[in-house]
Amino acid sequence: MVGTQLRDVAQELAAVLWREHTLYRERSGGMVIRGEHVRRWISLAPAGGRDEILVRAGRILDGGTTAPARSEAVVPLSAGTGVLAATCRRLLADAAADAARPAPDRSDTGRSRRSRRSARRNGRRRHTGFSSWVILVCVAGVIALFSYTSAMHG
Repeated sequence: MVGTQLRDVAQELAAVLWREHTLYRERSGGMVIRGEHVRRWISLAPAGGRDEILVRAGRILDGGTTAPARSEAVVPLSAGTGVLAATCRRLLADAAADAARPAPDRSDTGRSRRSRRSARRNGRRRHTGFSSWVILVCVAGVIALFSYTSAMHG
């Protein structure tokens, strides 16, 4: 009965939210409404309470895959389509705001501020670390050992 009621609510909600939509059932028994033209999705699933549904919203990525839900809310099923639609619009706005936020600047190489300051203060920068030197010495040792054994047996 909950599945049928959830499907009916999802159909009504989909018609209110988007003219163009795809509605399908998830493996877990919930319903998903996909708005390809707005690149967003809404998921309705039974929540812990008897008369509650879990509403989640997310983005549709390039290629049609879905990004994980960025926001969710629990809504009483008896609240009606208007309250449910308002909740969905708020969650969709949150998902859109997440998509509009600029990505963090990755130009920093991971070095801390203190190490950059000390490198500038000393007037030199460290290009090759200790572990790199150890690897170079080991490679040179292997090459020397190969040359030595080739010369002795060859």
